[in-house]
Amino acid sequence: MDFPALLAASVARVETGLDCHLPGATERPARLHAAMRYSLMGGGKRLRPVLLLAAADLAKPPVGLGEVGADPLPAAVAVECLHTYSLIHDDLPCMDDDDLRRGRPTVHKAYDEATAVLAGDALLTHAFALLGDAYSDRPTLANALVRELGRAAGSRHLIGGQMEDLLGEGKASATADELEFIHLNKTAAMLEASLVMGGLIGDLPEPHLATLRTTGRQLGLAFQIIDDILDATADTATLGKTAGKDAKDGKTTYVKLHGLEASRRFATECTDRALAAIASLPGDTFFLRTLATTMAKRSA
Repeated sequence: MDFPALLAASVARVETGLDCHLPGATERPARLHAAMRYSLMGGGKRLRPVLLLAAADLAKPPVGLGEVGADPLPAAVAVECLHTYSLIHDDLPCMDDDDLRRGRPTVHKAYDEATAVLAGDALLTHAFALLGDAYSDRPTLANALVRELGRAAGSRHLIGGQMEDLLGEGKASATADELEFIHLNKTAAMLEASLVMGGLIGDLPEPHLATLRTTGRQLGLAFQIIDDILDATADTATLGKTAGKDAKDGKTTYVKLHGLEASRRFATECTDRALAAIASLPGDTFFLRTLATTMAKRSA
């Protein structure tokens, strides 16, 4: 299959997993579970779970078939649950106060603010419960997956990056170091964790896990720099969320600090470093290489 077909198949696999591993919309309390599904099943690039599946597929023999290895799909679902919780909370009035996400009203607009908070909370906790349940027959793996996801999602990374992002709003004296901290932790840490978790499921050795970590770090930086570029150059329909909001809110971005051309150059440099890391990984790296290149083209 060519890359678009491979990507479509991977995303379809994730969508099936999300539907399978989430409480039903009518299960009590129905309003909460419907809100969780509204946000989680509302589209999106599915980049993090796709990266996890791609890293797991590097293993030989291939994993995911039950009899030959651990199924990476529950871990991919857990990652997307955690990512979606962060988006729900990020959009709340007390945070970024956004009305659109993935081209639809945000959860607090479609439901209400209290339901949105609880839906985010429920997705966060569901992610870790899912890892514990799905890999209970492999306690060492389950522990490693929980530790990796918990580390990436905690106060030193995802939540810490969000805090620094809020503190940076309207800050005239923000530095390049502060901006990099935000991007490395709010965005790159979760891409890093996704790849490493896939590698753990594939039982890749520590040197390859370190390479996956480097790949995720560089892809994450490139991804967020490109998001900064798109926020300044694309329209709302293209983005699926409110365009130009970073500038309106006085957020610290690569475009604000460095300008468009330098930001595009930084994104290319990060992508090149990710591609160099991918080249040293085992197995068939075509999908990962092409995905990294495709991500970079979003800023063209």
